[in-house]
Amino acid sequence: MTLLTLFSSPKPFTDPHINIIQRNAIASWTKLDDVKVILLGDEEGEAEAARDLGVLHLPNVDVNEKGTPLISSMLNLAREHGNTPLLGIINADILVMNDITEASRRVHERLDKFVLLGQRWDLDITQPMVFDRDWQSHLREKAFAEGELHRPAGSDYFIFPRDCYTDIPDFAIGRAGWDNWFIYKARAEKWDVVDATPDVMIVHQNHDYRHLAGGQIHYSAPETKKNTEMAGGVVQTRYTILDATRQLRDGKITRPRPTSGRFWRGVEQFLRIVFFFLPEDKVERIVRPKRWKKILKKKFR
Repeated sequence: MTLLTLFSSPKPFTDPHINIIQRNAIASWTKLDDVKVILLGDEEGEAEAARDLGVLHLPNVDVNEKGTPLISSMLNLAREHGNTPLLGIINADILVMNDITEASRRVHERLDKFVLLGQRWDLDITQPMVFDRDWQSHLREKAFAEGELHRPAGSDYFIFPRDCYTDIPDFAIGRAGWDNWFIYKARAEKWDVVDATPDVMIVHQNHDYRHLAGGQIHYSAPETKKNTEMAGGVVQTRYTILDATRQLRDGKITRPRPTSGRFWRGVEQFLRIVFFFLPEDKVERIVRPKRWKKILKKKFR
């Protein structure tokens, strides 16, 4: 039986650069053993890309009032059409290599309920990739030489057993908040949250945000605000890779190594518990004073 179904909802393929990096990413998924790939949505050029790359395309995903696909519908379709023990939602600009399937297999063999995630490497790629025999080693070398490891605030893939995340809010894909909630949900359900960064390299192909209104990143978009509300507020959307309870390192599942980021994240969580009786904005000023000053400075300058 195939191990993993990777599914995604890409952007329109109309922008030349977006077209290149999305085709690069999806092609990399098809090179993996034991993986089925599904594209979900009805964006312009999506059906043609799916046909060219030989992957399953399901256009009948539910969307919100803006026409943005809903993750709840994506998950339902992936379960229906991906008869695999593991499911993986992934952003359509992410290149992956064989280490992601090996990590998925190792964690699946040892844990029952879990979510596997990890930091990405940011890299400028502007041309179609050549998937020859050595493409993975070449990509690794290029990422180490020219790329940069992204901070642990963003998550670009989640791999989990098919019976996890069976009931989730109607989050809009491609807008902030839902990925943080995935981590919060796993922690609340006491599933293992496994940070695979030491063992798994994923590569994010850098791009701009011309596909969004005003060409601006989505953090202040109305759909992001709605995602945050459906998640239950900003506390639930504060969760990041720093909140992992396990780490995959050298093929072994261990406790995460101490870092300054994890230490201060622990302090923040403790203070939120201590000051639970205060309004959310006042708690924010206490636990994240530097960030609050930046917000005020930006607001009033």
